[in-house]
Amino acid sequence: MSDNVYIQSNEPEGNRVLAFRRHPDGTLIQRGTFSTGGAGTGSPHLPSQGSVVITGDGGHLLVTNAGSGDLSVFTTGEDALTLLHTIPSGGTPRSVTEQGGRVFVLNTEGPSLAGFRLQDGGLDPIPDTPRALPDGSDPAQVGFVPDGRGIVVTNRGTDSITFFPVDESGRLGEPVEQSSSGPTPYGFAFAKEGTLVVTEAFGAQKGKAAASSYVLSSGSIRPVSRSVGNGRSEICWAVVTNDGRYAFTTNFADGAVSRYAVNDDGGLSLEDATAGIAIDGETGLRDEDLSGDGRFLYVLNADSQRIFGWTVGADGTLSPLGTWNGLPASAAGLAAS
Repeated sequence: MSDNVYIQSNEPEGNRVLAFRRHPDGTLIQRGTFSTGGAGTGSPHLPSQGSVVITGDGGHLLVTNAGSGDLSVFTTGEDALTLLHTIPSGGTPRSVTEQGGRVFVLNTEGPSLAGFRLQDGGLDPIPDTPRALPDGSDPAQVGFVPDGRGIVVTNRGTDSITFFPVDESGRLGEPVEQSSSGPTPYGFAFAKEGTLVVTEAFGAQKGKAAASSYVLSSGSIRPVSRSVGNGRSEICWAVVTNDGRYAFTTNFADGAVSRYAVNDDGGLSLEDATAGIAIDGETGLRDEDLSGDGRFLYVLNADSQRIFGWTVGADGTLSPLGTWNGLPASAAGLAAS
């Protein structure tokens, strides 16, 4: 598989994947668009993290179609994506995760988790799913824990984080719920030793953005650093560097990428609230991902319909790389290889 960046158009008349090839210096060039066989919402924002995901082996791309209520899976290739399967998710899918061929989709309206097995011919539903989630939970993201023994869901409506055990067959166990350290837990990513870094949008209060860290152990979720603020607004998305030392978070309301350091004990500390600036004070900075080699950070700005890129230094510093224009106003999700 070549080095690429993928974004979904989220268009209601037909969802598409916009594929960009990444050159060795990190710059991008659009290489094509590929129909998902489903439909997006057409909304200028898709409120979730993980609507476009590359599988762990790099061989497939998973895309949620929130407008038509289904999930698409592509095989990845040097020059093209090939649509393998589009299957109903049982709700309104906005986030997806995969590990070892097990796939879970987060449906956000009539909230539920739908499970699938990724096979050569596409996706097969896992028995006993979809699993209903509490009404009013307003979930934001689903993600596998690093050892694959469970999945995590952040719940904005109930200010909580839920852990579901998952066995090798993909069957879900009984959930364990932990109150969020701060209000409106949103996106998350895993760092060293299973440390969970979660963004907190604080109900979109100006200047109240924060992130917290947790350690998952024996099915429990233990808070470590609580609501470490960055002075910015509407923090929502998170990624962690390959070495687990730094977390980058995007602040939707003011155009900044913040950098947090992750300590060996799971502690979190703010290093630079404005490690990267798209356009200071401009709204729209949202989905983000690191290239597979960890050298480059790419962020979608849905309001300006652009991708912003930075080179990532060994010490976590971000150096502007460039911008790429021409995205549809409804663009959402971003995955990089």
